[in-house]
Amino acid sequence: MKALAFILLSIFSQFSRVYALSPAFIDCQLQKPASSSPLEGCPAGTLYVSPSDSRANYTSVQQAVLSLPDSGDATILVGAGEYFEMVNVTRTDPLTLLGQLDPSTAFDPAGNASTRNLVQIWNNLYVKDNLTDEETATLTVAPAGQPFGNVNFRAYNIDFENRAANYSISQALVTSIMYANASFYGCAFASYQDTWYTGHGASTYAVDSIIYGQTDYLFGFGTAWFQSVTLANRACGGGITAWQGTNDTRYGAYISDSRIIRSPDANATTVTDYSCYLGRPWNVLAVAVYLRTYMDESIQPVGFTPWDGETTVPNTTYYAEYDSYGLGGNTSARVPQDHILTNIQAQNFTMDDVFLGRPSWIDYEYVY
Repeated sequence: MKALAFILLSIFSQFSRVYALSPAFIDCQLQKPASSSPLEGCPAGTLYVSPSDSRANYTSVQQAVLSLPDSGDATILVGAGEYFEMVNVTRTDPLTLLGQLDPSTAFDPAGNASTRNLVQIWNNLYVKDNLTDEETATLTVAPAGQPFGNVNFRAYNIDFENRAANYSISQALVTSIMYANASFYGCAFASYQDTWYTGHGASTYAVDSIIYGQTDYLFGFGTAWFQSVTLANRACGGGITAWQGTNDTRYGAYISDSRIIRSPDANATTVTDYSCYLGRPWNVLAVAVYLRTYMDESIQPVGFTPWDGETTVPNTTYYAEYDSYGLGGNTSARVPQDHILTNIQAQNFTMDDVFLGRPSWIDYEYVY
């Protein structure tokens, strides 16, 4: 995990100079002196997880999740350390995971919440031996025996990683979110193929976070909004996005005010100049929209590519860009199926429009 921390620091030393904290939870997240309760400043009833602190309620995150009652808001403070486990959230009522932060670095204006994260949750499963994509995920938020899962899952300042994968291996998910609302703040997600999955019936939001991947590493069926994130190309395969859409264009991947870069740990033989695609269509109604996003030289001039075995991108897809910039943001050679939006057209793509109203499950007070 030290290697990932170094990469995070490298990325944000180049691209980010922001405060990124939650006013509602920072008092809870800050580590306390030994003479104080680790839960000082936390919401009532918060559980404390730590692999090393004897005052903790549990030593694993999943133990704490399983202990929760079915009803009522719940908060879990995750103490500094590495957690080799899979976290599976099936409860319907709200749940917040808070990554502990060091008070000496939490307010450093030269960094970002992800560079200061002290919590790493990881596993190393990948698709083999009859495992499905979903069964490899480090974090799963999905229903169990009910029509809808968690109505308001949030995670702050936690690094999630699937360490099984490299550029030559199969799918290895970090998140699997289905029939649920989930949002992430100052987090990191690291794998290679199929890193992030927003499945059927899911609505997801990530802000001020980093997502590492290679092949189709943002994929799914639901609605996913990525705000001010860094997409780090570790290698090039397929596209960054792969979506199955419907006639309702709100089901898709929306990347806003973000940056796409060659990851500092990229495979030197597979991420060359202009070698990665913005996306490819998982079905003929795929949707991916990039708004005001920086793209470095790792992005192909054509932008989007057909699915394996196909020769063209279907005209029924909806790919769009607005104000792309950087060496890879030149849209003059894009495929004709890519809509280059005007100022007026871009006004139709806001979170409120995409989610059909202002989502109550998003923390708008998070500062980034």
